[in-house]
Amino acid sequence: MTETISSLQNPQIKEAAKLKDAKERGRQGLILIEGSREISLALAAGVKLEKLFYCQEYSLGREDPSLFADKKNIINVSPEVFKKLAYREHPEGFLAVARPKFLGLADVKLKDKPLVIIIESVEKPGNLGAILRSADAAGVDAVIVGDAKTDIYNPNVIRASLGTVFANQVAVSSTEKILRWLKEKKIKSFATLPLADKVYTKADYTGPSAIVIGTEDVGLSNLWSQKADEKIKIDMKGKIDSLNASVSLAVVLFEALRQRSIK
Repeated sequence: MTETISSLQNPQIKEAAKLKDAKERGRQGLILIEGSREISLALAAGVKLEKLFYCQEYSLGREDPSLFADKKNIINVSPEVFKKLAYREHPEGFLAVARPKFLGLADVKLKDKPLVIIIESVEKPGNLGAILRSADAAGVDAVIVGDAKTDIYNPNVIRASLGTVFANQVAVSSTEKILRWLKEKKIKSFATLPLADKVYTKADYTGPSAIVIGTEDVGLSNLWSQKADEKIKIDMKGKIDSLNASVSLAVVLFEALRQRSIK
């Protein structure tokens, strides 16, 4: 019978707990993935698991069998130990240490007439996670994060995205490089700006398109204001002039899908 680790001072537990810190994740090139669904999506994307901490007491008992395929990497732990590693309030009993894939713009593979999402200077993990879920639902070609202010593999991004950070092509670059890449790939950029003249429903997204969104507090940088191919806005009928970034993105994204479905 495999031994269950019950000591919080166990070296493997202490090393894994360090990965809650972003700098430590960057230094080691490792991340934490919590949740059976999220780990399954990572495995399907070819992410290599270094270790899988498993707590039977928290397990739901209906997990993907592939989680148990590599038995030599499974480490059984007690509920107390799992709580030390977990970042969820209600854990499911699965937490992996993994070596993720990092994509640059040159790694992104595009279909004919691609539809791409670009988000600039995203800072809140929850917003990025929600955007990735919308991207997955819409089947976009890629999500490009410009001038990132949060780690795309932050545990809270993974949680908020329900693991779709692994199911999407997610690349990180600078705004300047993204603008050059769009031009090279002949992809038209649509920058969402509150003072734009064109309402988003009047734009044509049926060709190669990139929907560009900023954060709700500062919006997009001047570079996008100056160099985007088209500037679009969402009409506001209430007393505020902004929506959550992920909501704004979803509104425009599904209008693009509607147009593409009838083209």
